Amino acid sequence: MKLDFEYGEGTISANLPDNTDVFVPGVTVKDPPALAQDWDTLYAETLKSIQNPIGMPPLTKLATMGSKVVFIIPDIVKGGLQPTSHRKVAITACLEELYSVGVEKKDILMLISNGLHPRATVDEVHKILGDDLFYDFYPYGQVTSHDSEDWEHLVDLGYTAHGDHVIMNKYVYDADVAIMIGHCQGNPYGGYSGGYKHCTCGITHWKSIAAHHVPSVMHRVDFTPVSGTSEMRNKFDEQGMFMEEKMGKKFFCCDGVLDSASRQMAIFSGYAKEMQPASWKVADNRTYVPFAEKKYDCIVFGMPTNFHYGNGMGTNPIQMMQALSAQVIRHKRIMSDRCVFIVSTICDGYFHDERWPYLREIYTMFQKDYMNVLPDMNRYGEYFATNEEYIRKYRYCNAFHPFHGFSMMSCGHIAEMNTSAIYIVGAREPGIARGMGLKTRSTFEEALADAKRKYLPENPNILALPLTFKTGAVHLAMKGDSYDGTNGHPGDCTMMH
Repeated sequence: MKLDFEYGEGTISANLPDNTDVFVPGVTVKDPPALAQDWDTLYAETLKSIQNPIGMPPLTKLATMGSKVVFIIPDIVKGGLQPTSHRKVAITACLEELYSVGVEKKDILMLISNGLHPRATVDEVHKILGDDLFYDFYPYGQVTSHDSEDWEHLVDLGYTAHGDHVIMNKYVYDADVAIMIGHCQGNPYGGYSGGYKHCTCGITHWKSIAAHHVPSVMHRVDFTPVSGTSEMRNKFDEQGMFMEEKMGKKFFCCDGVLDSASRQMAIFSGYAKEMQPASWKVADNRTYVPFAEKKYDCIVFGMPTNFHYGNGMGTNPIQMMQALSAQVIRHKRIMSDRCVFIVSTICDGYFHDERWPYLREIYTMFQKDYMNVLPDMNRYGEYFATNEEYIRKYRYCNAFHPFHGFSMMSCGHIAEMNTSAIYIVGAREPGIARGMGLKTRSTFEEALADAKRKYLPENPNILALPLTFKTGAVHLAMKGDSYDGTNGHPGDCTMMH
């Protein structure tokens, strides 16, 4: 069986055994039907949801003339950029409701909820909002990105009952109405994007994010395989509800349940605590896919240079490890205990230092001073998170915040914890991959032959995942087993670390 896998900006071929199984999200197992994707249908469905919110009054009861309103809008990483994307439709529908009760345009702020991700460029804002919304708001200074280091626009709320330090965006805190436009789409961090994950990761400070994007949370047994009952998800919910308590208001959420092509399948609006589980019930039908009839000994996929967090994601070694681990978190239910990954990446030394200015330094540190596994680096988290030059690059140069690298390393170790070996195929600078504990071979065939000699049976069960980083991902499960976003992972509750 000849298959092509992502590699740099193109593809690389692999000759795999004929009994290799292949899974492509939305193709091998069709997604449930999406809503009709014309503007009028999507607008009507979204407006109906907004006018009938779950667990709280509609916008027309929350706002009035003189109300200050902040829209909290996901950054460019997820959600689609098509003319009928959920962001564009939902913001437009919410504005209609707000204007109908006298809210004035001058009292509305569009806030990109980038969290520790790069603050949005003008071009990204334009793509996210589309022409109409962009030209209605951007020229008048009514669009900005969250700045997690701008203390003039942050509020320290104190500590949750479990000791999490919550620091949030002041624009949102001061608003009369805070509208969160979210995406309910499969996510290895807590099951789904959207809901309280949106506010706890998107409009807070690194100290808040350090309560959950760290080894003590991400290496727990309840984190892998992915579920909606992990300690990480509990922390999202607790921090989000703590924000609501301190603000004296609830977030008004409007989350789109999205398919593999980021098309809307359903719209849910209202109080996150009640809206979140309702949206998951619909999303579960697409996201938790009971595909596998056997456990897989070997999983094969390709890593392009540019995906998810941006250009260099598939070549920067820290980001590579996060991407590898995301596949483990999503698909652990179908992996055998001896599972080996074989992955193509050009691995050519492109760190994209402008986007991740601190990762080259972190990678170099990992090679020295008794650093045996990625969690050994965790003690340097605050040192990097308070580095003024890296912070300036986050604030003014559209770079990731330095603490983001430590969340990536916390995740990145999960691949080593749950695989027998990981082979990188086609690396142009293979020493970079070996510096992360990865094996290197020039071809898929060589890697598979070596894995058979050392780790796998003579006829291993192989799963190929072409396009795995180019489509809206799923969480694969065993046929006959029932999984959803709230029932955890029965049968595999043993300590990981």
